[in-house]
Amino acid sequence: MPIRINLLAEALAEEDLRRRDPVKRAIFIGAFLVALSLVWFSSTWLEFMIEKSGLSQVETDIQSHTNAYAQVLANQKKFTETQNRMDALEQLSAARFLQGSLLNALQQTYVPNVQLSRLRIDQSYSATPGVAAKTNSFGVLPGRPPAVTEHIVMTMDAKDFSPTGDQHNHFKDALLKQDFFKPKIDATTGIRVTGLSPLQTPVDSKPYVMFTLECRFLDKTP
Repeated sequence: MPIRINLLAEALAEEDLRRRDPVKRAIFIGAFLVALSLVWFSSTWLEFMIEKSGLSQVETDIQSHTNAYAQVLANQKKFTETQNRMDALEQLSAARFLQGSLLNALQQTYVPNVQLSRLRIDQSYSATPGVAAKTNSFGVLPGRPPAVTEHIVMTMDAKDFSPTGDQHNHFKDALLKQDFFKPKIDATTGIRVTGLSPLQTPVDSKPYVMFTLECRFLDKTP
Protein backbone atom coordinates (compact mmCIF):
# COMPACT_ATOMS: atom_id res chain seq x y z
CA MET A 1 0.00 0.00 0.00
CA PRO A 2 1.44 3.35 -1.00
CA ILE A 3 2.26 5.96 1.68
CA ARG A 4 1.17 9.54 0.95
CA ILE A 5 3.07 12.35 2.54
CA ASN A 6 1.58 15.86 2.54
CA LEU A 7 4.45 18.23 2.84
CA LEU A 8 2.07 21.22 3.32
CA ALA A 9 0.19 19.67 6.17
CA GLU A 10 2.21 21.42 8.79
CA ALA A 11 1.85 24.82 7.04
CA LEU A 12 -1.89 24.27 6.64
CA ALA A 13 -2.21 23.35 10.28
CA GLU A 14 -0.40 26.50 11.32
CA GLU A 15 -2.58 28.58 8.99
CA ASP A 16 -5.73 27.00 10.40
CA LEU A 17 -4.43 27.63 13.89
CA ARG A 18 -3.86 31.30 13.07
CA ARG A 19 -7.39 31.61 11.65
CA ARG A 20 -8.78 30.16 14.85
CA ASP A 21 -6.62 32.38 17.07
CA PRO A 22 -8.90 33.88 19.82
CA VAL A 23 -6.85 37.09 19.95
CA LYS A 24 -7.67 37.89 16.35
CA ARG A 25 -11.28 37.07 16.97
CA ALA A 26 -11.31 39.37 19.96
CA ILE A 27 -9.67 42.13 17.92
CA PHE A 28 -12.27 41.71 15.19
CA ILE A 29 -15.15 41.75 17.64
CA GLY A 30 -13.64 44.78 19.43
CA ALA A 31 -13.26 46.64 16.16
CA PHE A 32 -16.87 45.82 15.29
CA LEU A 33 -18.08 47.08 18.67
CA VAL A 34 -16.05 50.28 18.33
CA ALA A 35 -17.53 50.89 14.88
CA LEU A 36 -21.01 50.19 16.29
CA SER A 37 -20.34 52.58 19.16
CA LEU A 38 -19.24 55.28 16.75
CA VAL A 39 -22.43 54.83 14.74
CA TRP A 40 -24.55 55.04 17.94
CA PHE A 41 -22.63 58.08 19.19
CA SER A 42 -23.04 59.83 15.82
CA SER A 43 -26.78 59.19 15.77
CA THR A 44 -27.12 60.32 19.41
CA TRP A 45 -25.10 63.49 18.74
CA LEU A 46 -27.21 64.26 15.67
CA GLU A 47 -30.39 63.76 17.72
CA PHE A 48 -28.96 65.99 20.47
CA MET A 49 -28.19 68.78 17.99
CA ILE A 50 -31.69 68.55 16.54
CA GLU A 51 -33.26 68.68 20.01
CA LYS A 52 -30.98 71.57 21.00
CA SER A 53 -32.03 73.51 17.93
CA GLY A 54 -35.68 72.85 18.80
CA LEU A 55 -35.06 73.94 22.40
CA SER A 56 -33.45 77.17 21.23
CA GLN A 57 -36.48 77.88 19.06
CA VAL A 58 -38.83 77.20 21.98
CA GLU A 59 -36.79 79.48 24.27
CA THR A 60 -36.89 82.20 21.60
CA ASP A 61 -40.68 81.86 21.35
CA ILE A 62 -41.02 81.98 25.15
CA GLN A 63 -38.82 85.08 25.34
CA SER A 64 -40.81 86.83 22.62
CA HIS A 65 -44.08 86.01 24.41
CA THR A 66 -42.57 87.18 27.71
CA ASN A 67 -41.55 90.50 26.18
CA ALA A 68 -45.00 90.90 24.65
CA TYR A 69 -46.63 90.13 28.01
CA ALA A 70 -44.38 92.63 29.78
CA GLN A 71 -45.29 95.26 27.18
CA VAL A 72 -48.98 94.53 27.67
CA LEU A 73 -48.58 94.95 31.46
CA ALA A 74 -46.71 98.23 30.98
CA ASN A 75 -49.39 99.54 28.61
CA GLN A 76 -52.11 98.45 31.02
CA LYS A 77 -50.36 100.28 33.87
CA LYS A 78 -50.06 103.46 31.78
CA PHE A 79 -53.71 103.18 30.79
CA THR A 80 -54.77 102.76 34.43
CA GLU A 81 -52.68 105.76 35.53
CA THR A 82 -54.09 107.89 32.71
CA GLN A 83 -57.63 106.81 33.53
CA ASN A 84 -57.12 107.62 37.21
CA ARG A 85 -55.82 111.08 36.30
CA MET A 86 -58.78 111.69 34.01
CA ASP A 87 -61.19 110.58 36.75
CA ALA A 88 -59.44 112.86 39.25
CA LEU A 89 -59.68 115.80 36.83
CA GLU A 90 -63.36 115.11 36.27
CA GLN A 91 -63.96 114.99 40.02
CA LEU A 92 -62.01 118.19 40.49
CA SER A 93 -63.93 119.85 37.67
CA ALA A 94 -67.27 118.74 39.11
CA ALA A 95 -66.35 119.96 42.61
CA ARG A 96 -64.52 123.13 41.58
CA PHE A 97 -65.30 126.44 43.20
CA LEU A 98 -67.75 128.41 41.06
CA GLN A 99 -67.11 132.14 41.01
CA GLY A 100 -70.54 132.88 39.54
CA SER A 101 -72.33 131.16 42.41
CA LEU A 102 -70.20 133.13 44.89
CA LEU A 103 -71.03 136.47 43.29
CA ASN A 104 -74.71 135.57 43.19
CA ALA A 105 -74.63 134.70 46.91
CA LEU A 106 -72.93 138.01 47.74
CA GLN A 107 -75.51 139.85 45.68
CA GLN A 108 -78.26 138.24 47.75
CA THR A 109 -76.55 139.09 51.07
CA TYR A 110 -77.80 142.46 52.21
CA VAL A 111 -76.88 144.32 55.39
CA PRO A 112 -78.01 147.95 55.79
CA ASN A 113 -75.32 150.63 55.54
CA VAL A 114 -72.65 148.13 54.29
CA GLN A 115 -71.09 148.62 50.87
CA LEU A 116 -68.72 146.00 49.47
CA SER A 117 -65.82 147.76 47.77
CA ARG A 118 -63.24 145.07 47.06
CA LEU A 119 -63.18 141.29 46.72
CA ARG A 120 -60.15 139.02 46.41
CA ILE A 121 -60.09 135.23 46.15
CA ASP A 122 -56.96 133.15 46.70
CA GLN A 123 -57.43 129.68 45.30
CA SER A 124 -54.67 127.09 45.67
CA TYR A 125 -54.23 123.33 45.51
CA SER A 126 -52.00 120.91 47.37
CA ALA A 127 -51.24 117.43 46.07
CA THR A 128 -50.90 114.38 48.28
CA PRO A 129 -49.01 111.47 46.68
CA GLY A 130 -50.58 108.06 46.66
CA VAL A 131 -49.42 105.18 48.81
CA ALA A 132 -49.13 101.68 47.38
CA ALA A 133 -50.62 98.72 49.18
CA LYS A 134 -48.15 96.85 51.42
CA THR A 135 -48.06 93.33 52.74
CA ASN A 136 -46.71 92.54 56.18
CA SER A 137 -46.97 89.68 58.66
CA PHE A 138 -50.49 90.76 59.65
CA GLY A 139 -51.89 90.96 56.13
CA VAL A 140 -52.31 93.50 53.36
CA LEU A 141 -52.35 97.18 54.23
CA PRO A 142 -54.56 99.00 51.72
CA GLY A 143 -52.99 101.78 49.71
CA ARG A 144 -54.24 105.29 49.14
CA PRO A 145 -54.68 106.94 45.76
CA PRO A 146 -53.16 110.37 45.13
CA ALA A 147 -55.40 113.28 46.06
CA VAL A 148 -55.64 117.02 45.43
CA THR A 149 -56.99 119.36 48.11
CA GLU A 150 -58.50 122.72 47.23
CA HIS A 151 -57.84 125.71 49.52
CA ILE A 152 -59.89 128.88 49.09
CA VAL A 153 -59.55 132.13 51.04
CA MET A 154 -61.80 135.08 50.24
CA THR A 155 -60.96 138.57 51.45
CA MET A 156 -63.56 141.34 51.36
CA ASP A 157 -63.10 145.04 51.97
CA ALA A 158 -66.29 146.91 52.81
CA LYS A 159 -67.46 150.28 54.10
CA ASP A 160 -69.72 150.60 57.11
CA PHE A 161 -71.81 153.78 56.90
CA SER A 162 -73.83 153.05 60.05
CA PRO A 163 -73.72 155.56 62.94
CA THR A 164 -72.38 152.90 65.33
CA GLY A 165 -69.78 151.47 62.95
CA ASP A 166 -70.39 147.87 64.07
CA GLN A 167 -72.12 146.46 60.99
CA HIS A 168 -69.16 144.19 60.21
CA ASN A 169 -70.47 141.70 62.80
CA HIS A 170 -73.95 141.77 61.23
CA PHE A 171 -72.41 141.29 57.77
CA LYS A 172 -70.43 138.33 59.08
CA ASP A 173 -73.58 136.76 60.56
CA ALA A 174 -75.47 137.35 57.33
CA LEU A 175 -72.82 135.51 55.35
CA LEU A 176 -72.92 132.51 57.70
CA LYS A 177 -76.70 132.29 57.29
CA GLN A 178 -76.53 132.39 53.51
CA ASP A 179 -77.25 129.00 51.86
CA PHE A 180 -74.13 129.23 49.70
CA PHE A 181 -71.71 129.91 52.58
CA LYS A 182 -73.36 127.85 55.32
CA PRO A 183 -72.00 124.38 54.28
CA LYS A 184 -68.66 125.74 53.06
CA ILE A 185 -67.45 127.86 55.99
CA ASP A 186 -66.84 126.88 59.61
CA ALA A 187 -69.19 128.92 61.76
CA THR A 188 -66.60 129.40 64.51
CA THR A 189 -63.34 130.10 62.71
CA GLY A 190 -64.37 130.45 59.06
CA ILE A 191 -64.85 134.24 59.03
CA ARG A 192 -62.82 136.75 60.98
CA VAL A 193 -62.27 140.48 60.96
CA THR A 194 -58.69 141.17 59.91
CA GLY A 195 -58.91 144.94 59.56
CA LEU A 196 -60.93 147.76 61.05
CA SER A 197 -60.07 151.38 60.28
CA PRO A 198 -60.88 154.49 62.29
CA LEU A 199 -63.86 156.55 61.26
CA GLN A 200 -63.28 158.07 57.83
CA THR A 201 -64.88 161.48 57.13
CA PRO A 202 -64.57 162.30 53.43
CA VAL A 203 -66.00 165.58 52.20
CA ASP A 204 -67.97 164.00 49.35
CA SER A 205 -69.76 161.18 51.23
CA LYS A 206 -71.05 160.05 54.57
CA PRO A 207 -68.55 159.05 57.27
CA TYR A 208 -67.71 155.36 57.27
CA VAL A 209 -65.53 152.71 58.85
CA MET A 210 -63.50 150.46 56.53
CA PHE A 211 -63.37 146.81 57.59
CA THR A 212 -61.88 143.68 56.13
CA LEU A 213 -63.30 140.16 56.46
CA GLU A 214 -61.34 137.03 55.71
CA CYS A 215 -63.45 134.00 54.79
CA ARG A 216 -61.59 130.73 54.86
CA PHE A 217 -63.56 127.99 53.15
CA LEU A 218 -63.39 124.39 54.27
CA ASP A 219 -60.70 122.46 52.43
CA LYS A 220 -62.16 120.19 49.79
CA THR A 221 -60.67 116.96 48.52
CA PRO A 222 -62.70 115.52 45.62
